[in-house]
Amino acid sequence: MRIAGLKVAAVLLALSPCVPAHAEVMAKNSAGFVTRNVAEVKATPAEAWAVLVKPAGWWLSAHTFSGDAANMTLDPVAGGCFCERLPVPEGAPKGRAPGGVQHARAIYVDPGKAIRLSGALGPLQSEALQGTLTITIKPVEGGTRILWEYVVGGFMRYNVDDIAPAVDKVLAAQVASLAKQLGPIATAAPLTVLTEPAAPPVTKMPAVKSVTDDGRSVAGGATPGTTWRLPPAGSAKVAKPAVTAPPANSPPVKPVAKLPLAVPAKAKAPVAPTAKAPSTEDKDKNAGIAAFDQALGTAAH
Repeated sequence: MRIAGLKVAAVLLALSPCVPAHAEVMAKNSAGFVTRNVAEVKATPAEAWAVLVKPAGWWLSAHTFSGDAANMTLDPVAGGCFCERLPVPEGAPKGRAPGGVQHARAIYVDPGKAIRLSGALGPLQSEALQGTLTITIKPVEGGTRILWEYVVGGFMRYNVDDIAPAVDKVLAAQVASLAKQLGPIATAAPLTVLTEPAAPPVTKMPAVKSVTDDGRSVAGGATPGTTWRLPPAGSAKVAKPAVTAPPANSPPVKPVAKLPLAVPAKAKAPVAPTAKAPSTEDKDKNAGIAAFDQALGTAAH
């Protein structure tokens, strides 16, 4: 889609005399913007829906990549594509396939009542943006009210003060073209411009007593400049724990006797057994055994 200021202005001027519609950048900041466009038509909601889901019949060719709105399609089912076919250009090599653009994807579909598309339209497609276009169809006296709300957020390299009104004008041109196909009503209800959300109401706290710097007690809660302040540096004192005196006529407290600490006994080194001296009987016995061994050895030789 090409957003050309002169083309958009020319389209709007051409459609405005016969297609009453309201367009507005409802909110904007560095994070994104919101646009709203509305038109009232003589068709019934069912008739408006039937035309809406066939963008080739009302989308403006000036705001397409291919240059021809006949290449625009919308599949009105959840997950359906709002797409554009890019025909093979003249002079292209033989066998080259046509291209295409996914402008948005349907994420909510209630036939005859509403459709919600998710996608960054036109030049917003090159940025890290998320766009949500919600189109609602509502019966009103004498016809149908068609409302487009486009919410864009994320990071972009455009100046929001420049891109927001440009996108709003392009969408306003599409709504006006759609309304022209359906037969516009002479007057359309104006939009209510969104403002910054009001701050939540402050709950009034019950009156409490506060203490001023000089120690005086004041009713009515905190007073700026006199309460909710830290003490001057160096003035903080550490409170000592209070010592409670024993009541009168109480019996004297006997001191608790200290128990001696138990000292572990030293381990005794093992004592080697003392060899027993041989008796006279043992000596004689040993001598006899030696003489027997000697005699046996002599006999063996």
